[in-house]
Amino acid sequence: MQLLARILRHSATAWSLVILPGLWPAWPLFVVPDFTVLTDPLKYILLYWGLVACVLLAVALTFSPLRVLWPGAAVPLALNRHRRLVGVAACAYALLHLAAHTRHVYDGSFDTFLSEVGKPFQLKGLAALGLLLVLSVTSLHWAVRRLGARRWKALHRLAYVAAALAAWHQIEARKVFPPQVLLIFAPVVVLQAARWWRERGSRAPAA
Repeated sequence: MQLLARILRHSATAWSLVILPGLWPAWPLFVVPDFTVLTDPLKYILLYWGLVACVLLAVALTFSPLRVLWPGAAVPLALNRHRRLVGVAACAYALLHLAAHTRHVYDGSFDTFLSEVGKPFQLKGLAALGLLLVLSVTSLHWAVRRLGARRWKALHRLAYVAAALAAWHQIEARKVFPPQVLLIFAPVVVLQAARWWRERGSRAPAA
């Protein structure tokens, strides 16, 4: 575990783990061509980048409860060093997802723009992205100093709202309940519930 913690502590490891997944579409497009992907490569890319954004957001939200549940453990401490990087990376992939989607559906007409923006799943996705942008900008040290620790912490709890909106966006976009929503976000819910239970127990008065 100590070896794993030392590997995870390095910034090169964290950067690799957030960048390399985004390059995966090159494999079915260029290395081993997949004709199911090549029929509409831009749609594949936009869906994939949206998936990566959701995964990274969920991963970032597991770091704090892991640290609370296993205080002093080397691996959670190493992961928490990169919480800001992973959160900002989630926002970056969400922006790429939006850019690819815009390129895929937008034909330059204002009617198309209004039609797309007016779709409920689009509104939820844009709201999630807006929150992620705010959280990314205010993740810098100057924002902590300017807002104060208490207000900064309260603001960054909006990450959970962004995650809920992202999950809802995925469900409405697919028009069915996709199992990937559970696979991505259920661990966050379980860990946060365990964290709440532990902190509640630690605040309970002794008998």
